[in-house]
Amino acid sequence: MVQKLIEQLHEFQPYHQQEESDLPVLLRVVCEPDVFTRDQLLYHFTASSWIVNSDHTKVLMCFHNIYQSWSWTGGHADGNQNLLEVALKEAKEETGLKNIRPVTDKIYSVEILTVPSHIKRGKFVNAHLHLNVTYLLEADETELLSIKEDENSGLAWMTLDEAIEKCTEPEMKPIYQKLNNKLKTCR
Repeated sequence: MVQKLIEQLHEFQPYHQQEESDLPVLLRVVCEPDVFTRDQLLYHFTASSWIVNSDHTKVLMCFHNIYQSWSWTGGHADGNQNLLEVALKEAKEETGLKNIRPVTDKIYSVEILTVPSHIKRGKFVNAHLHLNVTYLLEADETELLSIKEDENSGLAWMTLDEAIEKCTEPEMKPIYQKLNNKLKTCR
Protein backbone atom coordinates (compact mmCIF):
# COMPACT_ATOMS: atom_id res chain seq x y z
CA MET A 1 0.00 0.00 0.00
CA VAL A 2 2.87 2.39 0.65
CA GLN A 3 3.75 2.14 -3.06
CA LYS A 4 0.33 3.55 -3.97
CA LEU A 5 0.86 6.48 -1.60
CA ILE A 6 4.30 7.11 -3.09
CA GLU A 7 2.73 7.17 -6.56
CA GLN A 8 0.03 9.58 -5.39
CA LEU A 9 2.62 11.87 -3.79
CA HIS A 10 4.64 11.87 -7.03
CA GLU A 11 1.47 12.71 -9.03
CA PHE A 12 0.49 15.49 -6.63
CA GLN A 13 0.89 18.99 -8.10
CA PRO A 14 1.82 21.51 -5.37
CA TYR A 15 -0.50 24.50 -5.23
CA HIS A 16 2.00 26.96 -3.74
CA GLN A 17 5.32 27.27 -1.88
CA GLN A 18 4.21 25.56 1.32
CA GLU A 19 3.28 22.40 -0.58
CA GLU A 20 6.38 22.65 -2.79
CA SER A 21 8.47 22.74 0.38
CA ASP A 22 6.63 20.01 2.30
CA LEU A 23 6.12 17.44 -0.46
CA PRO A 24 9.79 16.37 -0.82
CA VAL A 25 10.02 15.80 2.94
CA LEU A 26 6.99 13.48 2.87
CA LEU A 27 8.51 11.59 -0.05
CA ARG A 28 11.86 11.32 1.74
CA VAL A 29 10.43 9.71 4.90
CA VAL A 30 7.45 7.70 3.59
CA CYS A 31 9.37 4.40 3.70
CA GLU A 32 10.93 4.89 7.15
CA PRO A 33 10.09 2.37 9.88
CA ASP A 34 7.10 3.25 12.07
CA VAL A 35 6.30 6.45 10.13
CA PHE A 36 2.65 5.35 9.94
CA THR A 37 2.47 4.77 13.71
CA ARG A 38 2.81 6.91 16.78
CA ASP A 39 5.85 4.81 17.74
CA GLN A 40 7.80 7.26 15.58
CA LEU A 41 7.74 10.00 18.20
CA LEU A 42 9.24 12.89 16.19
CA TYR A 43 7.00 12.70 13.11
CA HIS A 44 4.35 10.41 11.67
CA PHE A 45 1.69 10.37 8.98
CA THR A 46 -1.80 11.68 9.56
CA ALA A 47 -4.76 12.21 7.25
CA SER A 48 -7.23 15.08 7.30
CA SER A 49 -10.29 15.97 5.31
CA TRP A 50 -11.86 19.16 4.08
CA ILE A 51 -15.54 18.19 4.11
CA VAL A 52 -17.66 20.36 1.82
CA ASN A 53 -21.34 20.43 0.93
CA SER A 54 -22.54 19.51 -2.57
CA ASP A 55 -22.11 22.99 -4.04
CA HIS A 56 -18.78 23.54 -2.24
CA THR A 57 -19.98 26.71 -0.49
CA LYS A 58 -19.73 25.37 3.07
CA VAL A 59 -17.26 23.30 5.06
CA LEU A 60 -17.96 21.10 8.08
CA MET A 61 -15.84 22.10 11.08
CA CYS A 62 -15.53 20.53 14.52
CA PHE A 63 -14.60 22.30 17.73
CA HIS A 64 -11.45 20.42 18.76
CA ASN A 65 -11.15 19.86 22.51
CA ILE A 66 -7.34 19.84 22.73
CA TYR A 67 -6.76 22.91 20.56
CA GLN A 68 -9.91 24.74 21.66
CA SER A 69 -10.49 25.82 18.07
CA TRP A 70 -12.74 25.09 15.12
CA SER A 71 -10.85 22.73 12.86
CA TRP A 72 -11.02 20.11 10.13
CA THR A 73 -11.42 16.40 10.83
CA GLY A 74 -8.55 13.96 10.75
CA GLY A 75 -6.26 11.74 12.70
CA HIS A 76 -3.32 9.38 12.94
CA ALA A 77 -2.69 6.65 10.38
CA ASP A 78 -2.12 4.15 13.22
CA GLY A 79 -0.48 1.68 10.85
CA ASN A 80 -2.85 2.16 7.90
CA GLN A 81 -0.91 3.24 4.81
CA ASN A 82 -4.14 3.96 2.90
CA LEU A 83 -4.54 7.57 4.02
CA LEU A 84 -7.82 8.10 2.14
CA GLU A 85 -9.28 5.28 4.28
CA VAL A 86 -7.90 7.01 7.38
CA ALA A 87 -9.43 10.36 6.37
CA LEU A 88 -12.84 8.78 5.71
CA LYS A 89 -12.78 6.80 8.97
CA GLU A 90 -11.83 9.85 11.03
CA ALA A 91 -14.41 12.05 9.28
CA LYS A 92 -17.19 9.56 10.02
CA GLU A 93 -16.07 9.02 13.64
CA GLU A 94 -15.72 12.73 14.40
CA THR A 95 -18.96 13.90 12.74
CA GLY A 96 -21.35 10.96 12.93
CA LEU A 97 -21.95 11.28 9.18
CA LYS A 98 -22.59 8.01 7.38
CA ASN A 99 -22.59 9.26 3.79
CA ILE A 100 -19.26 10.93 3.12
CA ARG A 101 -17.66 10.47 -0.28
CA PRO A 102 -14.35 11.55 -1.75
CA VAL A 103 -14.68 14.21 -4.44
CA THR A 104 -11.64 12.41 -5.88
CA ASP A 105 -9.32 9.74 -4.55
CA LYS A 106 -6.36 11.99 -5.37
CA ILE A 107 -4.51 13.88 -2.65
CA TYR A 108 -6.03 17.33 -2.17
CA SER A 109 -3.27 18.90 -0.09
CA VAL A 110 -0.11 18.13 1.89
CA GLU A 111 1.19 19.83 5.02
CA ILE A 112 3.79 19.36 7.71
CA LEU A 113 2.07 20.49 10.89
CA THR A 114 3.68 21.21 14.24
CA VAL A 115 2.00 19.70 17.27
CA PRO A 116 2.88 21.21 20.64
CA SER A 117 3.26 18.96 23.65
CA HIS A 118 -0.05 18.29 25.38
CA ILE A 119 -1.99 15.92 27.62
CA LYS A 120 -4.30 13.47 25.86
CA ARG A 121 -6.48 11.08 27.86
CA GLY A 122 -4.35 11.79 30.92
CA LYS A 123 -1.05 11.00 29.17
CA PHE A 124 1.73 13.39 28.16
CA VAL A 125 2.36 13.63 24.40
CA ASN A 126 5.68 15.21 23.36
CA ALA A 127 5.90 17.90 20.68
CA HIS A 128 6.15 16.38 17.18
CA LEU A 129 5.28 16.82 13.51
CA HIS A 130 2.29 15.52 11.60
CA LEU A 131 3.14 14.61 8.03
CA ASN A 132 -0.36 15.31 6.83
CA VAL A 133 -2.18 14.33 3.66
CA THR A 134 -5.55 15.99 3.11
CA TYR A 135 -8.46 14.71 1.03
CA LEU A 136 -11.45 16.63 -0.29
CA LEU A 137 -14.65 14.95 0.86
CA GLU A 138 -18.29 15.80 0.23
CA ALA A 139 -21.34 15.27 2.43
CA ASP A 140 -24.99 16.26 2.62
CA GLU A 141 -25.29 19.22 4.97
CA THR A 142 -28.80 18.08 6.04
CA GLU A 143 -27.55 14.74 7.39
CA LEU A 144 -27.63 14.42 11.19
CA LEU A 145 -24.35 15.24 12.94
CA SER A 146 -23.08 13.61 16.14
CA ILE A 147 -20.33 14.99 18.40
CA LYS A 148 -17.49 12.64 19.41
CA GLU A 149 -17.23 13.93 22.99
CA ASP A 150 -13.70 12.67 23.69
CA GLU A 151 -12.39 14.70 20.72
CA ASN A 152 -14.75 17.55 19.93
CA SER A 153 -17.50 19.55 21.55
CA GLY A 154 -19.16 21.09 18.52
CA LEU A 155 -19.91 20.54 14.85
CA ALA A 156 -21.11 23.14 12.37
CA TRP A 157 -21.42 23.76 8.68
CA MET A 158 -19.80 27.13 7.97
CA THR A 159 -19.27 29.29 4.96
CA LEU A 160 -15.72 29.09 3.66
CA ASP A 161 -14.85 32.51 5.09
CA GLU A 162 -16.52 31.73 8.41
CA ALA A 163 -14.38 28.58 8.82
CA ILE A 164 -11.24 30.70 8.67
CA GLU A 165 -12.64 33.45 10.90
CA LYS A 166 -13.74 31.02 13.64
CA CYS A 167 -10.45 29.12 13.71
CA THR A 168 -8.36 30.42 16.62
CA GLU A 169 -5.12 28.66 15.63
CA PRO A 170 -3.11 31.29 13.71
CA GLU A 171 -0.93 28.63 12.06
CA MET A 172 -3.99 26.85 10.62
CA LYS A 173 -5.68 29.89 9.04
CA PRO A 174 -3.33 29.91 5.99
CA ILE A 175 -3.85 26.16 5.57
CA TYR A 176 -7.64 26.52 5.59
CA GLN A 177 -7.41 29.53 3.26
CA LYS A 178 -5.32 27.41 0.87
CA LEU A 179 -7.93 24.63 0.97
CA ASN A 180 -10.69 27.13 0.21
CA ASN A 181 -8.72 28.68 -2.65
CA LYS A 182 -8.09 25.25 -4.14
CA LEU A 183 -11.83 24.60 -4.19
CA LYS A 184 -12.13 27.10 -7.04
CA THR A 185 -9.93 24.84 -9.18
CA CYS A 186 -12.02 21.69 -8.46
CA ARG A 187 -15.19 22.63 -10.27
